[in-house]
Amino acid sequence: MQKSEETEEMRTLVSQIAKALVDASDQVFIDSVDKEAGTVFRLRVAPEDVGKVIGKQGRTARSIRTLLAAVGMKYRHRFSLEIIEEHSQPRAQSSNLLEAH
Repeated sequence: MQKSEETEEMRTLVSQIAKALVDASDQVFIDSVDKEAGTVFRLRVAPEDVGKVIGKQGRTARSIRTLLAAVGMKYRHRFSLEIIEEHSQPRAQSSNLLEAH
């Protein structure tokens, strides 16, 4: 199996796990970035679902990372996971604060 096929297989695995955990499965997005040390998967979910993929004390995220490490040993390639947290409400800009007062 080629590296790109392995990466796509792992991307599908992470996607299926994330979609099973969240309420808004249509808002699950995964980007993969190849680096020297391996492949990094960047997982984005709806802001209200971030806690569900992280889990209590990070246990769910740690479990997903453990699966990636175990399969990575089979493929002799390192896979890692980053969970991107995006806030649902943008922060107020300073110009808006000045106008409000």
